[in-house]
Amino acid sequence: MSDVLAQSVAVLGCRPGVAGGVCFLEDQVVLHAVGAGCVQLHLRQKWHKFMPGIEKTRGVQAMAISPDRRYLAAAETVADQPVLTVYDLSSVPVRRRRTLSAAELPARIAVSLAFSPNCQYLAAATAPPQGRLTYWLWEKQRLLAAVRLEAPGSSVCQVSFSPQDNTQVCITGNGFFKLFKYCERTLKQMNLEKGMPQNYLCHTWLSKEEVICGTDTGKLILFETGDLLWKTSVEPFTYLLLVHLSAFPACSCSVGSSGNDGSQQDSLPQISAIAAYSKGFACSSSPGIVLLFEKTRGKELYEESQEIWLPKDRFSSDPKKSGKQDIICICFSPSEETMVVNTQKNQLYMFSMLPTDFMKERIAYFKYLTFPLHSASITGLDICLWKSILATCSLDRSVRIWNYQTNTLELYKEYWEEAYSVSLHPTGLFCLVGFSDKLRFISLLYEDMHVFKELAVIKCRECSFSNRGHLFAAVNENVIEIYSSITFENINNLKGHSGKIRSVKWSADDAKFISCDTHGAVYEWNLTTGERETECVLKSCRYSSIDLSSDAKVILAVGSDQTLKEISASSIQHEVPAFGVVYTAVAVSHSGHMVFVGTSLGTIRAMKYPLPLTTDFNEYQAHAGAVTKMSITNDDQFLLTASEDGSIFIWKVYEKGGGRMKWQKEVEHAEEVLIMRSDIKEKSQAMLDLQIRVKELQTENYYQLSLKDMYYNEKIKELEDNFTQEISSLKTKHQNLQAEKENQELQHQLQVSELMDKQAREMENNQKLLMENEKYQELDEKSQKMQEEYEKQLHSLEESKSKAVKELTEYYEEKLNEKSVLLKETEEDMRQQLRAHEEIKKQIYEDEDQEITEIKIKYERQLWEEKESNMQLKGEIGVMNKRLNSLQKELKERNRYIEEMKLAQQKLQRIIKSLEEDILALKKEIQERTDTIQDKEKHIYDLKKKNQELEKCKFVLDHRIAELKKLIEARGNDIKTMKKQIYEVSNTLIWPLLLSPLSECKSHGRFHPMEGELERFHKESTQLKLNITQLQQKLKATDNEMHRERQKKQNMEALIKRFKADLHNCAGFIQEPKKLKNGICELYTKYVQESDLIEIAQKDLQPECMRQREYLERNLAALKKKLVKNQETHRGAYMHIMQENMSLIKEINDLRQELKAALTQLHDLESTLKLIKKREATQDTAPSREPLPSPAVLRLNAEKENEKIIEMQQLEIQYLRNQIQEKGQSPAVQPLLAGNLPELNLEGSHKTQQQ
Repeated sequence: MSDVLAQSVAVLGCRPGVAGGVCFLEDQVVLHAVGAGCVQLHLRQKWHKFMPGIEKTRGVQAMAISPDRRYLAAAETVADQPVLTVYDLSSVPVRRRRTLSAAELPARIAVSLAFSPNCQYLAAATAPPQGRLTYWLWEKQRLLAAVRLEAPGSSVCQVSFSPQDNTQVCITGNGFFKLFKYCERTLKQMNLEKGMPQNYLCHTWLSKEEVICGTDTGKLILFETGDLLWKTSVEPFTYLLLVHLSAFPACSCSVGSSGNDGSQQDSLPQISAIAAYSKGFACSSSPGIVLLFEKTRGKELYEESQEIWLPKDRFSSDPKKSGKQDIICICFSPSEETMVVNTQKNQLYMFSMLPTDFMKERIAYFKYLTFPLHSASITGLDICLWKSILATCSLDRSVRIWNYQTNTLELYKEYWEEAYSVSLHPTGLFCLVGFSDKLRFISLLYEDMHVFKELAVIKCRECSFSNRGHLFAAVNENVIEIYSSITFENINNLKGHSGKIRSVKWSADDAKFISCDTHGAVYEWNLTTGERETECVLKSCRYSSIDLSSDAKVILAVGSDQTLKEISASSIQHEVPAFGVVYTAVAVSHSGHMVFVGTSLGTIRAMKYPLPLTTDFNEYQAHAGAVTKMSITNDDQFLLTASEDGSIFIWKVYEKGGGRMKWQKEVEHAEEVLIMRSDIKEKSQAMLDLQIRVKELQTENYYQLSLKDMYYNEKIKELEDNFTQEISSLKTKHQNLQAEKENQELQHQLQVSELMDKQAREMENNQKLLMENEKYQELDEKSQKMQEEYEKQLHSLEESKSKAVKELTEYYEEKLNEKSVLLKETEEDMRQQLRAHEEIKKQIYEDEDQEITEIKIKYERQLWEEKESNMQLKGEIGVMNKRLNSLQKELKERNRYIEEMKLAQQKLQRIIKSLEEDILALKKEIQERTDTIQDKEKHIYDLKKKNQELEKCKFVLDHRIAELKKLIEARGNDIKTMKKQIYEVSNTLIWPLLLSPLSECKSHGRFHPMEGELERFHKESTQLKLNITQLQQKLKATDNEMHRERQKKQNMEALIKRFKADLHNCAGFIQEPKKLKNGICELYTKYVQESDLIEIAQKDLQPECMRQREYLERNLAALKKKLVKNQETHRGAYMHIMQENMSLIKEINDLRQELKAALTQLHDLESTLKLIKKREATQDTAPSREPLPSPAVLRLNAEKENEKIIEMQQLEIQYLRNQIQEKGQSPAVQPLLAGNLPELNLEGSHKTQQQ
């Protein structure tokens, strides 16, 4: 464990969408869900106590508090698995009492929970479709009953217990209202649903038998024992708003205005929340409204008594919509003096319930429970040097200023654009906020935020003031722009990042500036030149946050590769793994001894610096989303963290000894604030107006007092007159009564005298009575004497007492005066002592809290270690017991198996002896068969060789035949063309001149040898065709053999696959020897045959096969070398042939030119002949014709040309004959590698050409 500790001091936020997300523990203590747990908030003392959920939780989805407010049930998710947890709220700290196992829970998380009246049972419901209602005895972690809930589509459902019956459960949802009773280990439905199904959004119990439900159409339906009793529609009285315009309250952070119009009722009313109290119930009928209903004695069982509205917020971008929030939860305090509601925008409101009806107003307004909270992901967080404040911005388009010492909201304002980043000036009087359209420089006034300057930086994801405040940096995509805080000039642009910049950081002396991006680059910049001084690029990591050490020599960076990196001198010096999570934020203390990191699960890890190599850190459950920003105050006393779930945690940092971390300098926070001159003028004018108003009121009051005095004096006179008249009437009455009294006295005296006479007579007659009368008189005298004596004594005692009392009063008055002086002195001493005592008490409390936290952590560690060791020991004991039992069973089975195996061994030895004899005989047979197989394989090998040679010969011959055919066709075409040319030339020239040489040629027999050669070529070609057909037949035979061998191979592969499958099945009986033996015997009988035993002997042929393979590979390598050499020689020969072809083509072109010239000469001669004929026709002298000299010359030239052509053809025919003879003399089969042509005898052809 690490030496660095952190304790949550305050939690600012609220988790949305939690069923039963707000409840009361006491009259002044509210419990609500936030982050990855719940928080207790005292309404008067304003302290926070955070209760973290189970490890790796993603937050509370539903919660319920027991009727005695001792237990809390929460539905959570851990690794996509639902978990139900029951916490004991009476223990300090709050501890987890029971966790219901995930194996018994439904696949989906519970959306509603409820405790029974005796707190022993717990009901949980999951949302349809596939919804379930489960009934738990949670103390024993036992699932007693479960029922499936079938409903169309997914909807909100709610479950609750009857307030007096532990076995009766009510559940409502879309299309169903059901009452269940637990009996005989099942939940049985008690009611029958009648009429059209309704979408019940909420319900509550009003008595043992009455349940009231709210629908999505704004109807309230009351059921009694499952039957419909009362039904009404809810519509708030909006027309009364104008009467109560002045009733709107002003709260700490919002000033209300009563201008509500009918737009708040545009949407259809629906009952989204309902709660019961002693006089009736409260329900939310439409956004922002709660209606109070009280019981009546008329036809309408319940009647609306009051409307309570959410207040408008003057700092909101749309004040009208600020009051239109859907209320999702309503709860009352135990004394029903306070009502708290929760909205879908994470806000908490409260309302003080009035005890008497005559003080109630028709429309009242809520006020914030604490202050407005963030309702979306927090994107920016920053602190300043002069003040104990922090600034946050969020995607809810708001900027808020908090005080982390008093845990209050000092300023906030909503804008029309989303805020992506925020930075506080060191003085705390200004801030930078990066919006989606611009970067704004904002002045923090006393009660408002004023935009002082706007800069054209779109979607500024990061901005930061320097530590001295004279500069600030703003990120514009992948460029960092440096501005002056005084002139707002763009001093420098830092370019070089290829990815999106995620974090920037100034050093303590503003000499260094660090930045990181999503492409794995961390750069250190020189602000004067705008160039990079150091860089460290790791493309596999997407950095999300960086921070500098106290000496600015080491950069700490976190990213997507699940490590915390320590970078210095352009390289990664040290990496600390994250152990299965992604670090999203990092913060280093100013003392340089602590490092805090935030994870993607929302947890906070505290570790000592230098970084540890092992898991030496403390991890705290906090947020339900990834930690986006975190910062440490300048005195290292507080850690501030923000998350995607919209919550802010304020942590107090401790060191190992239990004391808080102490910075070298004690920071004194400034109290100055900014205020606009126009505000001062307005306030001074308002003060003057108020003073004038006070004077006016004083004069009015004086005038009214004088009027009242006159009025009361007149009244007094009237009363005096009335009293005098009454006194006179009473005096007359008194006189009348006195006269009547005198008359009655006279009558009475007469009666007395008569009675005295009667008494005298009686005295005379009764002497005894006289004697007794005398005695009585004597006794009366004695008593009078005694009375006089006692009176004298009493008088003397009274005198002495009065004297003593006077003396004592004087004495004690003197003492009282002395004591009063002493009392004043002692009171002053007491006050001083009380102050000192309070300070000592605070210190003692702090020390005790620290000691308690240390002892708690220490004993929790010990408990955790002991629990782990106990669990390990229990597991080991269980494993050892299982092993012992299994080993004992195995021993017994082994002993039986050994006995069976001994018997089987004896049988097998007998079989082995018989089999050995069989093996010897089989070996002899195998040896004989191997010899025959070797002979056959040699024969096959020879045949394969011949087959290969024949294939090569066939290929070469086919190629050569094709070439010869082409040559023959070409030469035949040439011959035909030449014959045509000769025929044409012979026809055109003078026949007598040409007949003589042609006859000479025929007589000499120059054309006969060419025809003979052609016939011979035809014969050879027919012979070659026969050879080719024979070779093709041989190839077909070899192909058939190859097909047969391939078929055998395929059959063998299929057999091997079947054998492998059977062998795998047989291996499953490895622990059962009998079945294994039977399986092997079956395999043997199935696959091993007599013919296969012979094939087994072929294993000895493997070395021979390998030897032959090596021999063939060597031959193949040698043949490849020969092939390369032959290719080189053939290339040279081909080049020589190409050169000769080029020379021959040139000669042919020359001959063609000569032929064209000869044709032109022939044309000229023909023209001359025609002219000569014409002349001869004109001249009659010489009838005989003589040959001209020019045709003779022409004839000689044509003969030379024909001779040259014939010689060339003869040379080519001779060359072909030589080639055919060489082939006939060569061996029967001479393969050519790679299909190359045979070498030509070029020397002979060249010699013939020279000749």
